[in-house]
Amino acid sequence: MSGKINIVLAALLVMCGLSVVNARYQARQLFIEQGKLEQQAHQLDIDYDQLKLDQSTLGKNARIEQIARTELNMSPLTPARTQYLTEGAK
Repeated sequence: MSGKINIVLAALLVMCGLSVVNARYQARQLFIEQGKLEQQAHQLDIDYDQLKLDQSTLGKNARIEQIARTELNMSPLTPARTQYLTEGAK
């Protein structure tokens, strides 16, 4: 009787040991995954900051005016070229 109890207890001990090993392995895998995700989040933050900088640069009035003059052949508006419309005038 005592031998059967020892075998059952030994089997339970082995199963507990294996479950501890499995839990540690899964914890390590999750830790590695967390590190990769944190690195990816950091890279996304850097990319976002770069995009904000690019957006502010591309939206400046001087750049828009330069593109309008060079690529679209536009010229600045002068009072001599301005036509005013009034209601009822013919």
